[in-house]
Amino acid sequence: MTTVAAPERGATRIADRVVAKIASQAAREALPPPPPDAVPPHATVVVRRQTAGSGGPGDAPTHSAQVRVSLELGYPSDIGAHCSAVRRHVAERVRALAGMEVPEVAVQVERLHLAHGPGTAQGRTQ
Repeated sequence: MTTVAAPERGATRIADRVVAKIASQAAREALPPPPPDAVPPHATVVVRRQTAGSGGPGDAPTHSAQVRVSLELGYPSDIGAHCSAVRRHVAERVRALAGMEVPEVAVQVERLHLAHGPGTAQGRTQ
C-alpha cells in the first residue's frame, strides 16, 4: 500500500452554515433553559481558510472561524457570566467538532426576559 502525504490527499471543507449550527447548539448547551417565549440562540459564522507556515506545497491548510452569537437571556441574571460561558463553550465545541480555531466569539444580547417567579412583581420594570 502506498502512503500519500497529507497535503496531497485533500482536505475536508466544512460549510459555514454547519459551523453556525454547531455554534448555536453550543450556545444553547451553555445557557440555562430559556423562557417559553424566547427565541433560541442563533449564530453567524465566517470561516477563514489559511495555509499554515510559508505557504509551500508541504504546508497544511488551517481554518479559523469568526463567530457571532445572538442571545435572549432571563433578567435578572448574571449577564456577564452567561456571555462568558457561551464564548468559552462555543469555542471549545467548534474546535472539537469542526477542527477550527475560534480566536473570538462575539456575543450579542438581543433581548432580556423578565423572570416572573415567586415574589417578583408583574408589570413594567424600570
